[in-house]
Amino acid sequence: MKRLIALFATAILLWAQPAYAQGILRDAETESLFKDMSRPMIVAAGLSPANVQVVLIQDDSINAFVVGGQTVYIHSGLIQAADNANEVQGVIAHELGHIADGHVVLADAGAKTAMGISLLSLVLGIAAMAAGAGDAGAGILAAGQQAAMGKYLAFTRVQEATADATGAKFLREGNVSGKGMISFFKKLANEEYRYGLQNIDPYAQTHPLSNERINTLYADVKESPAWNNPPDAALDERFKRVKAKLYGYVAPYASTLNKYPESDQSIYAHYARAYAWHKAGYPDKADAETRALIKLKPDDPYFLEIRGQILLEAGQPAEAIAPLKEATELTRYSPLIATTYGHALIATEDKANYPEAIRVLKIATNKDDDNPFGWYQLGTAYELTGDTARASLAAAEQASLTGETARAVMSARTAMANLPPNSSDWIRAQDIVMTGQNELDKKKRKR
Repeated sequence: MKRLIALFATAILLWAQPAYAQGILRDAETESLFKDMSRPMIVAAGLSPANVQVVLIQDDSINAFVVGGQTVYIHSGLIQAADNANEVQGVIAHELGHIADGHVVLADAGAKTAMGISLLSLVLGIAAMAAGAGDAGAGILAAGQQAAMGKYLAFTRVQEATADATGAKFLREGNVSGKGMISFFKKLANEEYRYGLQNIDPYAQTHPLSNERINTLYADVKESPAWNNPPDAALDERFKRVKAKLYGYVAPYASTLNKYPESDQSIYAHYARAYAWHKAGYPDKADAETRALIKLKPDDPYFLEIRGQILLEAGQPAEAIAPLKEATELTRYSPLIATTYGHALIATEDKANYPEAIRVLKIATNKDDDNPFGWYQLGTAYELTGDTARASLAAAEQASLTGETARAVMSARTAMANLPPNSSDWIRAQDIVMTGQNELDKKKRKR
């Protein structure tokens, strides 16, 4: 009986879990775009743009979600499905509605109610089986699980409808048109019909059907003063670039060349093909695409970045330094670009470049301390210059981010033993030791 209870409890909990994606994609240009396009809605939600993140996930499905905190996750498939920046703004506004309305926290309440129904049916079903009514007991179990599922799905549909309404409010108060939200829901409705889902049971879904969402929202968003705002041409241009480079990165290179043939000399085509050729192992062709981009816009930091990255990964770090340095300076030391620049300086194996690598990587990790690769490169630079204490501290930072708690504690202790006591680096190492050791102790107690 305990085993059955555990199985049914697990089933209920699984209903409450978000769809986990394949992996995070980090790109300086994309993150800058997300930051700017989401800012009006974040401010309208009463949140701080400094604390809210919009993160890109490599997953071909059309989806976005939140799992706690103030982070919105967007699938790469959603970016490819969207026609313009305003459609993505509508999705972000909806997800901010989940955050502002506290839906992640409240999800436990919906799961607990369903769990109660499930466990009650389990007890009654087992009792019936024990009394000799096996078929009746199985029927009680099945009906109970169906009722529990229905209760939870009804709960999530209410949350989704509420997030729609709250998201529409954020669009209105942020002076962003809701046309994108409506047009994207129409896309989802077309997908439902495309796959023959028009006859699905609306009560067996986690979300209201797309046409229902459109009918509910349309009058409200149309009355907004922002409804007829013209599209933001600058945002749309940036979105098209990001969409093209993303396609070149995630799609098979043959698909990219089919979508963006070499006869297409647009910026978007050059961008997509640069990533496609690079990924396929044709560095000369990739470099030719980046040179074409830079010829069109010599001072574009992201074109300089991709050229430097391609040169670096093609084994030409010395040649990569100039474009990466310029890209770093033009973006005021964007952490991701600065990290690549620091990597190139180290990869030259020229001792004269190591002090500059440390300087750049310190800026990068100070601006973005959630980048394991940045800490790894900084640790490498410290090691190469003989600063083993700070190399150990950087290794501890990296291990903390990658979940290697034991290694983080060990590295931080090594750093503490070799750093000046009570210095800022020594105190940081001590924090890592204390936090990591507490985590290790908790795991031991659980065992």
